[in-house]
Amino acid sequence: MKRRLAPLLALAALALSAQSKPVLVPDVSARNIEIRYSFSGAQLLLFGAIVYPSGRIPKVTPDIVVVLKGPAEPIVIREKQRIAGIWMNAASNRFRSAPSFYAVASSRPIEQLVDERTAAIYELGIQDLQLSPGTAALPEDARRFEAGLIELRRREGLYAQNPRGVEITGGVLYRAAISIPSQVPVGTYTAETFLVDDGRVVAAATRDIEIGKSGFERFVALAARRHSILYGLFTVLLSLGLGWGAAAVFRRRF
Repeated sequence: MKRRLAPLLALAALALSAQSKPVLVPDVSARNIEIRYSFSGAQLLLFGAIVYPSGRIPKVTPDIVVVLKGPAEPIVIREKQRIAGIWMNAASNRFRSAPSFYAVASSRPIEQLVDERTAAIYELGIQDLQLSPGTAALPEDARRFEAGLIELRRREGLYAQNPRGVEITGGVLYRAAISIPSQVPVGTYTAETFLVDDGRVVAAATRDIEIGKSGFERFVALAARRHSILYGLFTVLLSLGLGWGAAAVFRRRF
C-alpha cells in the first residue's frame, strides 16, 4: 500500500505549493471486481494519505468519511396490506433514481462531524441520501416509502453505515474496509473520500471502481441485454424441457 502511495504523495506535494489547504491522496485495493458463479462477496479496502500544506500535522487530526456508491437506478416500492385475510399490494411509489449500493464509513459518528445541512449536501449517511421520487405523494407517504426502501436495502446488505469504520494512523494515513455482498449490482461505482475539519468539508477526492460479471455469467448477461427476445424464448424452452424431463423420470420410477 505504501509503494502505491509514494508517487501519488509526490504529485500531491507539488500541488500543495500552489494552495494552502490539505490534499487527499486516495486509492483502493481493487479497481476492478469480477463476479463469477462462485462469488460470495468481497472486502474492498479504501486507503490513502492526508498531505498538509506546511508539512506539519495539526494537533487535532481532521476526520475522514468514505462513501462507496453504486450506479443509480429506478425502483418501485410496493406496500403490502392485509385485506380480507390476504396480504396484497395496496400502494406503491416509484423512485426515478436511487443508489443501487451505498456504504459509508467514518472515523467518528457523522452527527458529531458535520451539521444536518452539510450531511445532506454531501449525502454523508444513509438517512441523507437524496432519493428522487417519480410519483407525486403526500410528504408523510413519501417519507414512509423512503424508509421502506432504505430498510429493504439494509436487509439485503446493499446499504450500510459504519460510524467507526475509518482508522487514521499518525494523523496522515487512513484506511477503511467496506464489505461487498454477493448480490451486489454490476456497474461503475464511485468511492468518495471527504476530509472534515471543524464541521466543514475541507477536501474531497474520488476514485472509480468497476464491478462486472465474467465468464459464463458475463455471457448470459450480455445475451439477455443484446438479444432479449431470443434469450426469452430460450429460457421458456429450457423450462419446458426441464419440466418434461422431470415428468418423464417421475413416470419411469413410479
